[in-house]
Amino acid sequence: MSDLLVRAARGERTERPPVWLMRQAGRYIPEYRDIREQYSFKEAIKTPEVAERITLLPWELFEPDGLVMFSDILTVLEPLGFDYHIESGVGPVVSNPVTSPDDVPTESADVASEIDYVGKLLTRLQDSVGDQSSIIGFAGGPYTLASYVVGDEPTSRKSIRRFRANHPDAFRDLLEAFTDVVCEYVEYQVEHGADVVQLFDTWAGVLTPDDYREFILPLHQRIFGAIDVPSIVFARHPGGKLDLLRESGADVVGLDWTIDMADARAELGATPVQGNLDPSYLLSDPKFIRERTHEVIEKAGDSGHILNLGHGIDRTTPVENAKAFVDAAKEIDR
Repeated sequence: MSDLLVRAARGERTERPPVWLMRQAGRYIPEYRDIREQYSFKEAIKTPEVAERITLLPWELFEPDGLVMFSDILTVLEPLGFDYHIESGVGPVVSNPVTSPDDVPTESADVASEIDYVGKLLTRLQDSVGDQSSIIGFAGGPYTLASYVVGDEPTSRKSIRRFRANHPDAFRDLLEAFTDVVCEYVEYQVEHGADVVQLFDTWAGVLTPDDYREFILPLHQRIFGAIDVPSIVFARHPGGKLDLLRESGADVVGLDWTIDMADARAELGATPVQGNLDPSYLLSDPKFIRERTHEVIEKAGDSGHILNLGHGIDRTTPVENAKAFVDAAKEIDR
């Protein structure tokens, strides 16, 4: 296995920074759009050979150091009995949302049998490129998952905060239910070959530091305690909470583009970091991309840094610009 990413996640000095991109296999790649004309999103993620084909598209284009499995954070809704679909122009829509405490699930189905297609995908990826790139698994964090199932506004984050204010006990029960399933899910991914696991609790970044500490930090610690390979935590707009994210138990703190890399390094000390080029920079030209990427790399230092964007790659990004970003990391020779 190529272990450059794993070594960086452990805080080791590496000969160059490992690099991958969030939303790496997605709509900016023409071949992905061609595949999606034949399969719906859920059909694609639930068909292991199709999901493998999509996962490998970036490898064929620019050989990143990590291949993130093609899946979705909402897959774990299904073991809890939630039904969802992806609505064009809207995003995820849950058909049976939580609108009252009575809707909070009290039991779940077996993760391994309910979403076995993820295990099959990871096994296929290990067989195909496991000795050349690290395989990255992932899961949604409990707060972000809860934000999608509460209320009837799929893109609103007010519903979950309103639910917390009006039904604090049910809010905790909902977060606990998701935490239990996510713990089982990440263990399942590691068993099937994930070399690294990232937790996307993207919307937890909107919480105050006190709310994160009270409601989310203990749950993150449980989840990361269930992962025995290097792990990454990512929350968007984490300003004021970097020290708390470090306490989450994750090996690596992911940074969005609103955090200066040098400032984060000064605050986090020896804790490995991931990020954090502004995704909009990839809409420029390759020269600009290389310059800005090298600035991030220089600020991050020569140990414990995984190069990535500060959020997912934009769907309008030219493929050659994504390649320029990856190549900028590969130009480094320490």
